[in-house]
Amino acid sequence: MPFAAITSVASWLPERRLTNADLEKLVDTTDEWIVSRTGIRERRIADSGDATSDLAARAGTLALQRAGVAAADVDLLILATSTPDMVIPSAACITQAKMGLTCPAFDLNAVCTGFIYALEVATSFIESGRARTVLVIGADVLSSVVDYTDRATCILFGDGAGAVLLTASETPGVLGVHLGADGNGADLLYVPAGGSASPANPEQLVAGGHHIKMNGNEVFKFAVRAIPQVTLEALEESQLTLADVDWLVPHQANQRITDTVAQRLGIPAEKVVCSIENTGNTSAASIPIALDSLFSGGHLRPGHILALVGFGAGLTYGAAIVRWTRKD
Repeated sequence: MPFAAITSVASWLPERRLTNADLEKLVDTTDEWIVSRTGIRERRIADSGDATSDLAARAGTLALQRAGVAAADVDLLILATSTPDMVIPSAACITQAKMGLTCPAFDLNAVCTGFIYALEVATSFIESGRARTVLVIGADVLSSVVDYTDRATCILFGDGAGAVLLTASETPGVLGVHLGADGNGADLLYVPAGGSASPANPEQLVAGGHHIKMNGNEVFKFAVRAIPQVTLEALEESQLTLADVDWLVPHQANQRITDTVAQRLGIPAEKVVCSIENTGNTSAASIPIALDSLFSGGHLRPGHILALVGFGAGLTYGAAIVRWTRKD
């Protein structure tokens, strides 16, 4: 049976920066308040002409270039996103065309856990022999659904994309993945309007139904409870322990969540990857963006064990244990 291994990683962030000082002019907040509660100093915002597929295509193209893989050699594209360009067709198909790919392509929506879910699906395709080269992209333009008069949410979210290339390998790379969901918490983090339950209309637009709504306290409680547990479950499936983990790469949602999760797992701060300060919460893109920061910084070595962990609306959660096999 072939194994799946990550052979390339890349990310792309918009040029425009929305700083805490900028937000001070929009809502009743301060830089000190935002940093103390979230760890965020700035977030990137997509240009008005850029959609999720544009960010995804840029990150995906760079991942292929770094691997030296041609577009024609990609067997499958999975795009994790909760902010597709439009309802129909999928952002994955639009991304496929922009990248010059010819493979099957589909969206996957598990919101901020989307990258972990997509990683599991890609691994299954490779291990079953149905594909040998799978491009997984996490991309979101959350600024399109943020209410910049709501200080509870507008301080958190940014735009970006991250991508990994998985290929068939004789050496195990993705060692174990554990996924979970609890739909009873669907109303803790959601966008009310725009779907079949509440189609977009003028009344919803005036009421702000197309914006993110969040119960921050309950999401925090869920995250710090679920993430340590799912991480331990994924490690057990991989026949490893916390002592084997070289890097914890969490979803970049809130620095206090990251710190609490690391403390509960007993993982020292120097082994925790944090990129939220300059990106904000980029949803499905945040884990591959953080992974790329680790790679681009020259910190990854062959054999390193990574715990990629996430949680998000749904509620969803998941963890993937990965052995880094790339040699350069």
